Amino acid sequence: MSSSVIVVGLILGLISWFAYKQTLDESQRIGRVVLILSLVVCYLIWAITYLAQLHPLLVPQKAG
Repeated sequence: MSSSVIVVGLILGLISWFAYKQTLDESQRIGRVVLILSLVVCYLIWAITYLAQLHPLLVPQKAG
């Protein structure tokens, strides 16, 4: 699973880098940077939530 996540991350990074380089207008660059950063933040929030559920700090225990 980790290798596929790395590959997808690299592909998305290359696509966003090429999209950033093709824009010439400053307002378009700012808009694309905001879009890319929001996607990265959403992915990080998802990954942190997923990992927190996968490896909880406090393990549930049965009462009794």
